[in-house]
Amino acid sequence: MESSDRAAEIGQFLASRRAKITPDQVGLPVYDAAKRRVPGLRRQEVATLAGLSVDYYTQIERGKVNTVSESVIDAIARALELDDAERSHLFDLHRNALTGPQRRPRRTTKAVRPAVQSLLDTYSGPAFVRNARHDLVAANLLGYAFYSPLYPDPLAPDVSKPVNFVRFCFLDPRAHDFYPDWDHMADGAVNLLRTDAGRDPYDRGISDLVGELSTRSEEFRTRWAKHNVRLHYTGTKNFHHPVVGDIGIGYETMPLPADPGLVLTFYTVQPATPSADAMALLASWAATNLESPASTTDQLAPPRQD
Repeated sequence: MESSDRAAEIGQFLASRRAKITPDQVGLPVYDAAKRRVPGLRRQEVATLAGLSVDYYTQIERGKVNTVSESVIDAIARALELDDAERSHLFDLHRNALTGPQRRPRRTTKAVRPAVQSLLDTYSGPAFVRNARHDLVAANLLGYAFYSPLYPDPLAPDVSKPVNFVRFCFLDPRAHDFYPDWDHMADGAVNLLRTDAGRDPYDRGISDLVGELSTRSEEFRTRWAKHNVRLHYTGTKNFHHPVVGDIGIGYETMPLPADPGLVLTFYTVQPATPSADAMALLASWAATNLESPASTTDQLAPPRQD
């Protein structure tokens, strides 16, 4: 993606944010609501709140950000009352529009460092690593069992072949069974992918995935056009696993600083609950039906340099 495209995306993101906030939410008077032609704030209202001229703000929305400072971006973020995810995304877009593509090591293969695999294997619940394009890069035995529905044969998943969480969500009809609240999961998948895309807009793997899904899925395309973003550190999710049924889990997610682009996730279940019983049953099934992840991972391939 060219710098001009990234600058244009800043304007699209800002327009989408001001459309979501009304004058009364930010303490501005509305004298004749019937004559308003926009659902949210007008450009001149954002400019007033940010302490900018209307012309200057208009140029920013049109992608002319080469001379725009971080203090101006901060003022706009405050004017639009952006949350932490939106604020970080705006600064990512601004920084990448100014600097252009950066050559950074990215972990894109199915393998992880032995120390990371060892950490996965010592955890008693499902644990896995994904990359920025949301491929399942590595997991422990229970992690592969948990996500076996993503594989063509969920009863005998070939974990040597990577699967993609977002592609499964939008292109595989089984996703609607696996995710009881599919709409919520679909929103989260797209919002998180856009957040990752904002951090590294020149990642070819992400852009290829977005292009594929935009072409093949109207549900994805509609959500992508909303420019929503999110941070994904902790929370709860519900699944319906084809082997053991309903499971409600908590999750903790963290990036791996030594492996840029890789994210580690641990799943937990409350003890003495139906979800705990289901997880124990899944662990028994995994021990019987799946190979050890250690037998499927290779030495870590060199990081990409494109």
